[in-house]
Amino acid sequence: MADNKKMVEAITSRDEDFAKWYTDIVKKAELVDYSGVKGCMVIRPYGYAIWENIQRDLDRRFKETGHENVYMPMFIPESLLQKEKDHVEGFAPECAWVTVGGSEKLTERLCVRPTSETLFCEHYAKIINTYRDLPKLYNQWCSVVRWEKTTRPFLRTSEFLWQEGHTMHETQEEAEAETLQMLRVYEDFYRETLAIPAVVGRKTEKEKFAGAEATYTIEPMMHNGVALQGGTTHYFGTGFAESFGITYQGRDNKLHFPHQTSWGVSTRMIGAIIMVHGDDDGLILPPRVAPVQVAIVPIAMHKAGVLDKAQEVADSLKKQFRVKLDASDNSPGWKFSQYEMQGVPLRLELGPKDIENNQCVLVRRDTREKIFVSLDNLEAEITKLLDVIHDAMYNRALENMKAKTFEARTYDEFLTTAKETPGFIKAMWCGCTECEEKIKEETGGVKSRCIPFEEENLSDVCVCCGKPAKHMVYWGKQY
Repeated sequence: MADNKKMVEAITSRDEDFAKWYTDIVKKAELVDYSGVKGCMVIRPYGYAIWENIQRDLDRRFKETGHENVYMPMFIPESLLQKEKDHVEGFAPECAWVTVGGSEKLTERLCVRPTSETLFCEHYAKIINTYRDLPKLYNQWCSVVRWEKTTRPFLRTSEFLWQEGHTMHETQEEAEAETLQMLRVYEDFYRETLAIPAVVGRKTEKEKFAGAEATYTIEPMMHNGVALQGGTTHYFGTGFAESFGITYQGRDNKLHFPHQTSWGVSTRMIGAIIMVHGDDDGLILPPRVAPVQVAIVPIAMHKAGVLDKAQEVADSLKKQFRVKLDASDNSPGWKFSQYEMQGVPLRLELGPKDIENNQCVLVRRDTREKIFVSLDNLEAEITKLLDVIHDAMYNRALENMKAKTFEARTYDEFLTTAKETPGFIKAMWCGCTECEEKIKEETGGVKSRCIPFEEENLSDVCVCCGKPAKHMVYWGKQY
């Protein structure tokens, strides 16, 4: 190995310091670098490649459900933002403002978009005239800015990448159906592509999106039992339409306000991938978003024919998979550690004896299992293994979530569980915000995650105040 080549550095143990472990991975797996702007991140090529694969998959799903991509300006005039009172109040603490253009002070402040409901409404007011113009099913891929006080790469940054869908519909029923449909799109994507299980349901009034009538959420659990709000969908009713004067002539020849939704997920999903699947050796990437699905490591590549055969195998596999052939002068051991750190699902080892036997060795990242495979059947075996890896990752995450989900029927039981066992707590709730606030304060941050669509009746009374219960809620701390 060349003297200037560094062996892969060890990372902090996940059980020793989860936050430090996370930071080590995002840095050493070359996902991000820190920016000179506080709270902002540089997404490096490997991290951005993960995002591109996420984006490609989700974009396909959106288009299959009839949505079109558009792009809105990044600046929102203050007067436009002020048109919806609850919305602007909800985002006011996080807004970044532009007050000077060139060398001149602006006559009106411009907000750097924290979200784009108001921009879409301004546009919809111009293009929606009759029921024939509906529905409008728009989505945009962009960055947004929210001036966060405490930041961490991918999880909470002042600027981040996301998609935001914004749709308009004739009726409440159509809009509510859209809201739930897109929640299911997210749920399917998490399960089918990211190999991440989640709890889905409706947010409480206290936790819903500013300006929404109803907010729905997907809540995956990280390895350490902490929740991550993985994506949300919102039904707005006609509130924004009324504020922005958006009307259409209905089938009855009368003017009506359209019903609106919005929905979004962000680069926070990459943080979820890290914290759900990673281990003490680095990333473990779901095969369907991994930038490299198969890393080919030639063994004794100085020997005649080894590199040529490795190139031949790589060229054949590239027709079907994302493949990297590592012909660098780093040692095989260094390469093994590097691709384990970067979470490559399969490592393919090929040496002189393998070539002689018309075989190679496939090594799974998730289990380290070594499998000898004939080169004649390589594509089929890799296809099967990538699916096996995906399913195994999902099942491990599901078992972790089940093991760290608890029930509490009394307040003492709730407080003890919250203190001693990180995870989700299922408990009954009366529907009062006061109980939510009390629980959050007395547990050091446990909040309602969602009201699941399928509620269990654990008892008839609220776990906090003892009044009649209205809902069963999943509770937990969050990133």
